[in-house]
Amino acid sequence: MIRTRFAPSPTGFLHVGGLRTALYAYLVAKQNNGKFILRVEDTDQKRSVEGAIPAILESLNWADIAPDEGVVEFENNDVIEKGEYGPYLQSKRLKIYEQHANILLEKGFAYYCFCTAERLEECRAKQSAANRPMGYDGHCREMDVAEIKKNLTAGAPYTVRLKMPKTGMTEFNDLIKGKVSFKNELVDDQVLLKTDGFPTYHLAVVVDDHLMAITHVIRGDEWLPSTPKHIYLYECFGWEKPMFAHLPLLLNANKSKLSKRQGDVAVGDYVKKGYLPEALINFVAFLGWNPGDDREIFSLAELAKEFSLEKVNKSGAVFNLEKLDWYNKYYLRQLSNEQVAELALPFFGNKIKDLRLKIEDFANVIGLEKERVTTLAELPGAVNFIFELPDYPAEMLVFKKSTTEEAKKVLGELLVWLEKIDLKDKNDLEKQVIQWIKDNGYTNGAVLWPLRVALSGQDKSPGPFEIAVVLDKDEVLRRIQVALAKV
Repeated sequence: MIRTRFAPSPTGFLHVGGLRTALYAYLVAKQNNGKFILRVEDTDQKRSVEGAIPAILESLNWADIAPDEGVVEFENNDVIEKGEYGPYLQSKRLKIYEQHANILLEKGFAYYCFCTAERLEECRAKQSAANRPMGYDGHCREMDVAEIKKNLTAGAPYTVRLKMPKTGMTEFNDLIKGKVSFKNELVDDQVLLKTDGFPTYHLAVVVDDHLMAITHVIRGDEWLPSTPKHIYLYECFGWEKPMFAHLPLLLNANKSKLSKRQGDVAVGDYVKKGYLPEALINFVAFLGWNPGDDREIFSLAELAKEFSLEKVNKSGAVFNLEKLDWYNKYYLRQLSNEQVAELALPFFGNKIKDLRLKIEDFANVIGLEKERVTTLAELPGAVNFIFELPDYPAEMLVFKKSTTEEAKKVLGELLVWLEKIDLKDKNDLEKQVIQWIKDNGYTNGAVLWPLRVALSGQDKSPGPFEIAVVLDKDEVLRRIQVALAKV
């Protein structure tokens, strides 16, 4: 069975790059009737951020790519988790990693390192000064057994390092990059177990991926240089290694690495801004992948059918916010006014409760601007003129081919006439007003422009008929009276 995983570290909230990794892993699993697993890699306790784990889970659930295994639940801030492969938080699996580090020590594939932080810093300084590659110099690699025992007996702090071979090549076939080769002599003797008993990423990821039967390791390009270490660990344990796929970097428009210094990068930021999950998922899917034709709109189910790692580009993908906006506007248009209204409610806060105007149907209010906004968060500002008429200059009421006198005359006559008719049906109102314009010898612009401005208080807004039917009739008449007072 195909088993993929997403293994975030709780050092911050879910990055859009992490969402892409999770999405690709999810798609590979689903299109093969496999399993998508979530594992939290929280061994770097100093960098862990409180609240990051539930926030990551919330973002994945929002995007509708919830895991099949490794779902972590919280009760009174305590972690509750169940699964065939045991706890899915690495901090709960320390004994497992210690056992496997001891196996490597016993077989001679790893060694104790008693170097102090000061010695390691001195070593790095010398390498830097000599313009040599940075890395451990192997000081403890061949330490005498008696000296090792002496240090252990004395309680000297130590780490466990991988005894990487210093000859030959490590080669593997990356599902995205193709054949990749590394000279073993250039690969560092990586720390596997730290002095605090916590494993480093390198040991924990290999042990967990094996024990959780992961078949495809899909991760960011930054982990490519670590792959020879991981492959060697699989060989040391005598385990079958998974397939590897390293995703290209996400880039800013200037081709620099996508960074929060240059804009929002957390999924939660886009949720707060009112982007739809369908839009962000569709957009993220195309950051490095395309189906090979002109199609751009894919549901999650359609992506699961069409996606393939072989079609993922090797080069970095530019994060184009304009394209994300395009997707979001598209998906907003596919929703009914009622659906958008429900999604938009949280962005209005107490505004709906505090309305001074009688609105027959909030969905109709939303419908005024649904196709003009880019995100849900823009809706409160876009429809605010319905709740509160802006203060606008009298000049705005005058159509470009008209005069102030004509605008005043038109609005005065409209006010009297509108008092006599029903304003509930948009199409009926439009027919009657157009006929009234003809009967009185006016042009459409000379009437509809000042009427629209009077109802919206804005230079640009939906049409007067759309606005009139969502306002109480008394409010329509009041707003025209306000306009007359201005001219």
